[in-house]
Amino acid sequence: MSDRIAEPARLGERPAPFSRYTAEALWTDDHTSARMLAFHLDATGDIASRNAAFIDRSVAWIVSRFAVGPHTAIADFGCGPGLYAQRLARCGARVTGIDFSARSLAHAREAAVREGLAIRYLQRNYLDFHTADRFDLGLLIMCDFCALGPAQRHTLLRTFHRVLRPGGSMLLDVYSLAAFAERQEAAIREPQLLDGFWSPHRYDGVLNTVKYHREKVVLDRYTIVEAERTRTVDNWLQYFSPETLAEECARAGFAVEALFADVAGAPYNPAGHEFAVIARKKESGTAVR
Repeated sequence: MSDRIAEPARLGERPAPFSRYTAEALWTDDHTSARMLAFHLDATGDIASRNAAFIDRSVAWIVSRFAVGPHTAIADFGCGPGLYAQRLARCGARVTGIDFSARSLAHAREAAVREGLAIRYLQRNYLDFHTADRFDLGLLIMCDFCALGPAQRHTLLRTFHRVLRPGGSMLLDVYSLAAFAERQEAAIREPQLLDGFWSPHRYDGVLNTVKYHREKVVLDRYTIVEAERTRTVDNWLQYFSPETLAEECARAGFAVEALFADVAGAPYNPAGHEFAVIARKKESGTAVR
């Protein structure tokens, strides 16, 4: 049973937005990476990846929208265990998947070998990704963009700009301002918070949720107290309007061409919790560096 430990206004510490980056802790820790992989592979859930039926619709739409075929080179940023990469490769695309989770990539590589799919998987932090290869399409799916701070987002968009061919496209999805409006500040404490997600050992978990109204940012700060250590994981989320996302894309040399409710091509819904954009690399090369 959750136990209220403090009112949000009394939590005291309100760190500057995106002042700590701890995302890798979810994907590189042995225990949490195993739990994340299990969530990815749950075909009915939407926790780490969207459910299998949605992914099937999404890939079918991507293939149709971008005329994906044997000559299409796709970079899947944050590819995880290859759920999109496998499906796109089955359609003939030449896919490169980039992720920093060794566990997820091991699963992805094994699955590709079983199917005889020539997918290239690279264990990298995509914020530091460099390659001489050029791609027709870049993907960043499951609102991963929202977990990055402003400088990281610009770095990533510039990476997309660098690795895409002239006229190449980028597809990404984000959380909306409608979703931000529904988030509530909270402070809870719970033994084995999130059903043992954080450790195989006994622990007390504290979750502090803080909203930054001006910046349209939410912090979910998890403090995990075990017998021999205490650690904190900050999960930041940026929320966007179509206009603010288009501005960030423009500063990195992209023009937003189309707006959708999701990465399966549903019509844009202003009241939806997410939206997706297709942005094309500008030919002029006038991006801010």
